[in-house]
Amino acid sequence: MAQNGDTEAQSPSTPEARPVGGTEFSWCKAVPIGTGVTVLSLLLSKPPQIAVVQNALHKLQNSHPILRSKIHLDPSNNTFHFLTPPTPTVQIHPFDLASTAHIIQCQSDGHDPFHVLLEHEMNQEDTWRDYAADVDVLHAAVYSISHDRFAVFLRLHTASCDRAAAVALLNELLRFVAGGDEASGEKVNSPIEDLIPEGKTNKPFWARGLDVLGYTLNAFRFANLSFVDAGSPRSSRIIRLQLNVAETENLLAGCKSRGIKLCGALAAAGMIAAWTSRCLPDYQREKYAVVTLVDCRSLLDPVLPSNHAGFYHSAVLNTHDVCGETETLWELAKKSYTAFVNAMNCNKHFTDMSDLNYLMCKAIENPGLTPSSSLRTALISVFEDPVFDDSAEMHGEIGLEDYVGCASAHGVGPSIAVFDTIRNGKLDCACIYPSPLHSREQIQGLVDHMKRILVEGCNSENQQIEP
Repeated sequence: MAQNGDTEAQSPSTPEARPVGGTEFSWCKAVPIGTGVTVLSLLLSKPPQIAVVQNALHKLQNSHPILRSKIHLDPSNNTFHFLTPPTPTVQIHPFDLASTAHIIQCQSDGHDPFHVLLEHEMNQEDTWRDYAADVDVLHAAVYSISHDRFAVFLRLHTASCDRAAAVALLNELLRFVAGGDEASGEKVNSPIEDLIPEGKTNKPFWARGLDVLGYTLNAFRFANLSFVDAGSPRSSRIIRLQLNVAETENLLAGCKSRGIKLCGALAAAGMIAAWTSRCLPDYQREKYAVVTLVDCRSLLDPVLPSNHAGFYHSAVLNTHDVCGETETLWELAKKSYTAFVNAMNCNKHFTDMSDLNYLMCKAIENPGLTPSSSLRTALISVFEDPVFDDSAEMHGEIGLEDYVGCASAHGVGPSIAVFDTIRNGKLDCACIYPSPLHSREQIQGLVDHMKRILVEGCNSENQQIEP
């Protein structure tokens, strides 16, 4: 496979091609129905120089060839391919004040214009509706919100860019915009399945069949948030859960003292808040599913750098029984995290990868197999590790006031997908949910309760969280 330095020897009309892997195939199926549109959004107080941003994006595409790829569907055998031309292709789509105001006016319900535009970009799954047209995996847009507020958006197909890659790409983009040099290029990447260490996916055929059956049967026992409108067309919406520096320090200290990670506390808070929202008797137990997403780059053979573009996450699915009269934040957080660690120790992030991909595709093809055809596969999804960002100085140089990285989840997926960042010492979670399957008021109440659970749980040891 050719590196960037070899592109001059290639014919500019001859793209490099490779078939997608199993996990990438699942995302190719999921994105057109609304799950897996990854969006990086930047809110600026200074007008971005389009030519500078355009050049920075071309540098990104040179450094990471998959970002200049197109996805092609061969209808004769229902297979997908990445077609990677030797030169960058992305073009920025600018929206002036009038165009931006029209979009905000059509979609706003009184919320921040930056969030409205983020939701607008996140719900552009029609971009990848027709793979036969060989669609780009990366799109870019700049919106003029006002004379002193501007928004830059990168919209990516998740098969080409997971959260870890998106975070790295954001940092590279900001460095390029600030005048940094282009990094050495990587090769067109291999799918995660080709890089799993030998022996890590071993599972007898009968065990695989039992696991698929077990996942399927257990799904019928999962409790869900109440569905507000299960029949109307859906879109992804965002609500943010934010803590101040002191609250974040207390939360991280509470996790560290118990030998768990933040993902355990976030999942526990979500489950307790969900149980409370259902107004159940104190003795009634509910079974909730939690999906924990793991960046596998450091676990592969060969090990990949953290900024290697592509999708290299794996999902671990665990279930937990929650009962309001006995559950506290730290007890449930410990159970949740311990279950995740045990699954990892058994290599379930590798052995169950194909099983979960298969079930994901089956749910897409047969939504009636899920409760109320909701396509909900879990209550909440969290990442094993948060994103840490302390680059406030560089952000000030380019007028960066805010940024969010997340992905759509209104097709197949959880009721709440949590994208957590610790930015300059403060926890900032983008909570993505399917609307109108769940209402903004419903999820806002749930997120507010999650925040109270996290804050009060850190302030009082083993305190029962009251609704």
